[in-house]
Amino acid sequence: MSDQRPPHRPADFLAANRGGGLVTLLDQRGGALFAYAAWRAGLKPTHLTLLNLLVGLATSAAVIAYIPAAKDGAPWWPLALGALVLWHAAYMLDCADGQLARVTGTGSDAGARVDILCDVAIQASVVAVVVAVADAYTPWLPAWCGAAFAALWMTNLVTAVMAKEDASVSMVRSTSLAVRLVKLVRDYGFVVAVVALALLWPASMAAVMLCFGAVNGLFLLASIAVNARATLR
Repeated sequence: MSDQRPPHRPADFLAANRGGGLVTLLDQRGGALFAYAAWRAGLKPTHLTLLNLLVGLATSAAVIAYIPAAKDGAPWWPLALGALVLWHAAYMLDCADGQLARVTGTGSDAGARVDILCDVAIQASVVAVVVAVADAYTPWLPAWCGAAFAALWMTNLVTAVMAKEDASVSMVRSTSLAVRLVKLVRDYGFVVAVVALALLWPASMAAVMLCFGAVNGLFLLASIAVNARATLR
Protein backbone atom coordinates (compact mmCIF):
# COMPACT_ATOMS: atom_id res chain seq x y z
CA MET A 1 0.00 0.00 0.00
CA SER A 2 1.42 3.42 -0.91
CA ASP A 3 1.97 6.08 1.72
CA GLN A 4 -1.06 8.39 1.53
CA ARG A 5 0.30 10.96 3.96
CA PRO A 6 0.80 14.44 2.50
CA PRO A 7 4.47 15.35 1.93
CA HIS A 8 6.12 17.61 4.49
CA ARG A 9 9.43 19.41 4.84
CA PRO A 10 11.30 20.51 7.99
CA ALA A 11 10.23 24.07 7.18
CA ASP A 12 6.58 23.05 7.53
CA PHE A 13 7.19 21.94 11.10
CA LEU A 14 9.23 25.04 11.93
CA ALA A 15 6.38 27.21 10.66
CA ALA A 16 4.10 25.51 13.20
CA ASN A 17 6.19 26.53 16.21
CA ARG A 18 4.69 28.80 18.87
CA GLY A 19 7.67 31.06 19.31
CA GLY A 20 9.52 31.76 22.54
CA GLY A 21 12.59 33.59 23.77
CA LEU A 22 15.75 34.12 21.75
CA VAL A 23 17.33 30.79 22.76
CA THR A 24 14.06 28.87 22.55
CA LEU A 25 13.70 30.02 18.94
CA LEU A 26 16.95 28.15 18.21
CA ASP A 27 15.59 25.06 19.97
CA GLN A 28 12.45 25.35 17.85
CA ARG A 29 14.64 24.96 14.77
CA GLY A 30 16.19 21.81 16.16
CA GLY A 31 12.71 20.69 17.14
CA ALA A 32 11.57 21.02 13.54
CA LEU A 33 14.23 18.52 12.47
CA PHE A 34 13.16 16.11 15.21
CA ALA A 35 9.50 16.54 14.21
CA TYR A 36 10.32 15.88 10.56
CA ALA A 37 12.30 12.75 11.44
CA ALA A 38 9.47 11.55 13.70
CA TRP A 39 6.93 12.11 10.93
CA ARG A 40 9.08 10.12 8.51
CA ALA A 41 9.32 7.31 11.08
CA GLY A 42 5.56 7.31 11.70
CA LEU A 43 5.88 8.33 15.36
CA LYS A 44 3.21 10.13 17.35
CA PRO A 45 3.74 13.40 19.28
CA THR A 46 3.57 11.56 22.62
CA HIS A 47 6.52 9.39 21.54
CA LEU A 48 8.57 12.59 21.36
CA THR A 49 7.15 13.79 24.68
CA LEU A 50 8.17 10.60 26.46
CA LEU A 51 11.62 10.63 24.82
CA ASN A 52 11.99 14.21 26.05
CA LEU A 53 11.12 12.98 29.55
CA LEU A 54 13.65 10.15 29.40
CA VAL A 55 16.52 12.32 28.16
CA GLY A 56 15.76 15.20 30.53
CA LEU A 57 15.44 13.07 33.68
CA ALA A 58 18.46 10.91 32.83
CA THR A 59 20.62 13.99 32.33
CA SER A 60 19.59 15.52 35.65
CA ALA A 61 20.10 12.22 37.47
CA ALA A 62 23.58 11.87 35.97
CA VAL A 63 24.57 15.34 37.16
CA ILE A 64 23.35 14.71 40.71
CA ALA A 65 25.02 11.29 40.84
CA TYR A 66 28.31 12.87 39.69
CA ILE A 67 28.53 15.35 42.57
CA PRO A 68 30.46 13.04 45.00
CA ALA A 69 33.02 12.22 42.30
CA ALA A 70 33.43 15.92 41.46
CA LYS A 71 33.92 16.73 45.13
CA ASP A 72 36.74 14.15 45.12
CA GLY A 73 38.46 15.95 42.25
CA ALA A 74 36.86 14.64 39.06
CA PRO A 75 36.52 17.41 36.43
CA TRP A 76 33.12 18.96 35.85
CA TRP A 77 33.62 20.07 32.26
CA PRO A 78 32.72 16.78 30.48
CA LEU A 79 29.45 16.49 32.36
CA ALA A 80 28.71 20.22 32.06
CA LEU A 81 29.03 20.10 28.27
CA GLY A 82 27.09 16.84 28.13
CA ALA A 83 24.28 18.34 30.20
CA LEU A 84 24.23 21.42 27.96
CA VAL A 85 23.77 19.27 24.86
CA LEU A 86 21.32 16.75 26.34
CA TRP A 87 19.08 19.26 28.16
CA HIS A 88 18.78 21.18 24.90
CA ALA A 89 18.13 17.98 22.96
CA ALA A 90 15.33 17.19 25.42
CA TYR A 91 13.91 20.69 24.99
CA MET A 92 14.07 20.34 21.20
CA LEU A 93 12.00 17.18 21.56
CA ASP A 94 9.57 19.18 23.71
CA CYS A 95 9.32 21.74 20.91
CA ALA A 96 9.00 18.98 18.33
CA ASP A 97 6.00 17.20 19.83
CA GLY A 98 3.81 20.29 19.47
CA GLN A 99 5.03 20.97 15.95
CA LEU A 100 4.32 17.38 14.91
CA ALA A 101 0.85 17.47 16.48
CA ARG A 102 -0.10 20.72 14.75
CA VAL A 103 1.22 19.83 11.30
CA THR A 104 -0.25 16.32 11.23
CA GLY A 105 -3.43 17.12 13.14
CA THR A 106 -2.71 14.38 15.67
CA GLY A 107 -2.91 16.48 18.83
CA SER A 108 -5.29 15.65 21.65
CA ASP A 109 -6.26 16.95 25.08
CA ALA A 110 -4.66 13.90 26.68
CA GLY A 111 -1.45 14.47 24.72
CA ALA A 112 -1.37 18.11 25.84
CA ARG A 113 -1.76 17.02 29.46
CA VAL A 114 1.07 14.48 29.13
CA ASP A 115 3.24 17.24 27.64
CA ILE A 116 2.61 19.59 30.56
CA LEU A 117 3.16 16.86 33.16
CA CYS A 118 6.44 15.84 31.53
CA ASP A 119 7.53 19.49 31.51
CA VAL A 120 6.86 19.66 35.25
CA ALA A 121 8.84 16.46 35.87
CA ILE A 122 11.86 17.58 33.85
CA GLN A 123 11.94 21.08 35.28
CA ALA A 124 11.64 19.64 38.79
CA SER A 125 14.73 17.55 38.03
CA VAL A 126 16.64 20.64 36.85
CA VAL A 127 15.64 22.41 40.08
CA ALA A 128 16.97 19.40 42.01
CA VAL A 129 20.30 19.75 40.18
CA VAL A 130 20.61 23.44 41.04
CA VAL A 131 19.77 22.91 44.71
CA ALA A 132 21.97 19.81 45.05
CA VAL A 133 25.02 21.47 43.50
CA ALA A 134 24.51 24.70 45.46
CA ASP A 135 24.19 22.72 48.69
CA ALA A 136 27.32 20.69 47.94
CA TYR A 137 29.52 23.70 47.18
CA THR A 138 27.99 26.39 49.42
CA PRO A 139 26.76 24.45 52.48
CA TRP A 140 26.64 27.67 54.50
CA LEU A 141 23.65 28.87 52.47
CA PRO A 142 20.41 28.65 54.52
CA ALA A 143 18.15 25.74 53.53
CA TRP A 144 15.19 28.08 53.01
CA CYS A 145 16.98 29.63 50.00
CA GLY A 146 16.83 26.35 48.10
CA ALA A 147 13.25 25.76 49.21
CA ALA A 148 12.17 29.23 48.05
CA PHE A 149 13.96 28.81 44.73
CA ALA A 150 12.23 25.48 44.11
CA ALA A 151 8.81 26.87 44.97
CA LEU A 152 9.21 30.04 42.90
CA TRP A 153 10.49 28.11 39.87
CA MET A 154 6.92 26.99 39.22
CA THR A 155 6.03 30.63 38.50
CA ASN A 156 7.35 30.10 34.98
CA LEU A 157 5.25 27.02 34.37
CA VAL A 158 2.07 28.49 35.83
CA THR A 159 2.30 31.73 33.86
CA ALA A 160 3.20 29.83 30.68
CA VAL A 161 0.05 27.72 30.97
CA MET A 162 -2.00 30.86 31.70
CA ALA A 163 -0.52 32.57 28.65
CA LYS A 164 -1.57 29.67 26.41
CA GLU A 165 -5.13 30.04 27.65
CA ASP A 166 -5.22 33.84 27.55
CA ALA A 167 -2.79 35.87 25.44
CA SER A 168 -3.57 38.95 27.54
CA VAL A 169 -1.69 37.47 30.53
CA SER A 170 1.64 38.78 29.25
CA MET A 171 2.43 42.12 30.87
CA VAL A 172 5.03 43.16 28.27
CA ARG A 173 4.00 42.34 24.70
CA SER A 174 6.77 44.17 22.85
CA THR A 175 8.92 41.97 20.60
CA SER A 176 11.84 44.42 20.44
CA LEU A 177 15.37 43.05 20.91
CA ALA A 178 15.79 44.93 24.21
CA VAL A 179 12.64 43.36 25.67
CA ARG A 180 13.63 39.92 24.41
CA LEU A 181 17.02 40.25 26.09
CA VAL A 182 15.33 41.11 29.40
CA LYS A 183 12.98 38.16 28.98
CA LEU A 184 15.90 35.76 28.63
CA VAL A 185 15.59 35.09 32.36
CA ARG A 186 12.24 33.44 31.54
CA ASP A 187 13.48 31.60 28.44
CA TYR A 188 13.79 27.91 29.38
CA GLY A 189 16.41 27.31 26.69
CA PHE A 190 18.53 30.09 28.17
CA VAL A 191 17.95 28.91 31.74
CA VAL A 192 19.16 25.34 31.15
CA ALA A 193 22.17 26.71 29.28
CA VAL A 194 23.06 28.87 32.30
CA VAL A 195 22.61 25.94 34.71
CA ALA A 196 24.76 23.64 32.57
CA LEU A 197 27.53 26.22 32.17
CA ALA A 198 27.43 27.00 35.89
CA LEU A 199 28.58 23.41 36.45
CA LEU A 200 31.97 24.50 35.09
CA TRP A 201 32.28 26.64 38.24
CA PRO A 202 29.99 24.78 40.65
CA ALA A 203 30.46 27.29 43.46
CA SER A 204 28.63 29.77 41.21
CA MET A 205 25.45 27.66 41.30
CA ALA A 206 24.35 29.37 44.53
CA ALA A 207 24.43 32.73 42.71
CA VAL A 208 22.39 31.23 39.86
CA MET A 209 19.88 29.88 42.36
CA LEU A 210 19.54 33.18 44.22
CA CYS A 211 19.31 35.23 41.01
CA PHE A 212 16.60 33.16 39.36
CA GLY A 213 14.74 32.81 42.65
CA ALA A 214 14.70 36.59 43.09
CA VAL A 215 13.63 37.21 39.48
CA ASN A 216 10.81 34.69 39.68
CA GLY A 217 9.69 36.08 43.03
CA LEU A 218 9.59 39.63 41.70
CA PHE A 219 7.78 38.50 38.55
CA LEU A 220 5.19 36.68 40.64
CA LEU A 221 4.53 39.77 42.77
CA ALA A 222 4.37 42.00 39.69
CA SER A 223 1.95 39.60 37.97
CA ILE A 224 -0.32 39.58 41.02
CA ALA A 225 -0.25 43.37 41.22
CA VAL A 226 -0.97 43.93 37.51
CA ASN A 227 -3.82 41.44 37.33
CA ALA A 228 -5.32 42.53 40.66
CA ARG A 229 -5.27 46.14 39.49
CA ALA A 230 -7.09 45.14 36.29
CA THR A 231 -9.88 43.51 38.30
CA LEU A 232 -10.25 46.47 40.68
CA ARG A 233 -10.63 49.18 38.08
